[in-house]
Amino acid sequence: MEFSRFSTHLHWLLLFLASRGWVSDAQTCNTSAFADSYRQLFETLGLGKNDTQTTYMRPLSPGKTYTPVFVDLYVNSIIEVFEKEQSLSTQVKMITLWESVKWNQNQFCQIQTIAAAKNSFWAPDLVIAESISTEFGGKESLNVQLIYFGYTLLSEILSLNTACKLDLYKFPFDTQSCNITLQSAAYSNIDLKIFMLHDTGVLTNSSKQSFQSQGEWELLNISTIKSKFSPWYSYTDQLIYQITIRRRPLLHVINIMLPVFSFLVLDVTSFFMDVDGADKLSFKVTLLLAISVLLLILNDTLPSTADKVPLIGIYCSVIFSFIGISILETIFVNFLKARGADSRSSASADVAEQDDGVSGPQVNQDRNQNRQCQTSLCWMRLARITDMLFFILYISSIAVFLTMIGRVWYVL
Repeated sequence: MEFSRFSTHLHWLLLFLASRGWVSDAQTCNTSAFADSYRQLFETLGLGKNDTQTTYMRPLSPGKTYTPVFVDLYVNSIIEVFEKEQSLSTQVKMITLWESVKWNQNQFCQIQTIAAAKNSFWAPDLVIAESISTEFGGKESLNVQLIYFGYTLLSEILSLNTACKLDLYKFPFDTQSCNITLQSAAYSNIDLKIFMLHDTGVLTNSSKQSFQSQGEWELLNISTIKSKFSPWYSYTDQLIYQITIRRRPLLHVINIMLPVFSFLVLDVTSFFMDVDGADKLSFKVTLLLAISVLLLILNDTLPSTADKVPLIGIYCSVIFSFIGISILETIFVNFLKARGADSRSSASADVAEQDDGVSGPQVNQDRNQNRQCQTSLCWMRLARITDMLFFILYISSIAVFLTMIGRVWYVL
């Protein structure tokens, strides 16, 4: 009701133009007449006097017990998201509008707006509940803009660092929603009420058009929620701006996910290597150490107190485990091949002893030699079968794991 009462087409049009400096202060007067009207208006409003009532007293309209304050919050850029600290750094443009002095523009040469010192007027003490630190994006504005139909407009560019609980479960394909809550530090909702100046569609579109940074994050939407907060005995009006942003994952895919996957592919191709067992084992251990380095980099990015383990952590850890199990399988196959090689060496030694005439009866020697050859073949056959079965199981497990985690990452 309060919003519709003050939102006539003429008022909002003038407010829109005034906030961007497009309103002309003189439309029908010559230069001298405009200067006289400006001086008279300045004196009529008492801008050159130290009026305690105007400076410190909350303005009230007849028939109302509270002061309405209208706010717009535009997001100019997402500077950085700190995953470890669970905080968001942004630059925003905040436009605040509240009731103040008014004048008849027809009596003052059609002057519709006038700038005045900010410390000469009462201003709402709006604070940001999630703020860790707040700084002006540029030099602090010393003036406010007075509009003839009885409102004061303050436009500020702020660099905010606000607390934000990040859900990193789907990192780096995550979408985050962070709140910026505006509330009065001293006035209850009986004295001061906070309203939206424009709807969320205007805020979102204007923020996207003026968005300055093209970094890791993309602005999706700005929505608002009206709420109340009770610090002590009374309620305080709250206007919550919910900023929804989405991460651009390409950098993390190239730096972490793709290298880890390539290490897994190299480990799979190592089954086709026709080299000595020790060389194959050292190759796999090198892959495992490389993934360990990437896990350390990932540990520096993600917080250690997350409610759920991020999927990228599961992705890297499972691939790390796959390569670790593959190393154990290589060690076991090398052990079987070594046993087969020992049996073959024993059979060769028996043949050499027979040629030297040192051995016993010929029949027993041939029988022992055949037994040792069969044992050697059994060890080698067991090593090949073990390697083949493990390779099939390994490929199947990798395919199932990548399918499941890809479905969770992209579908849910």
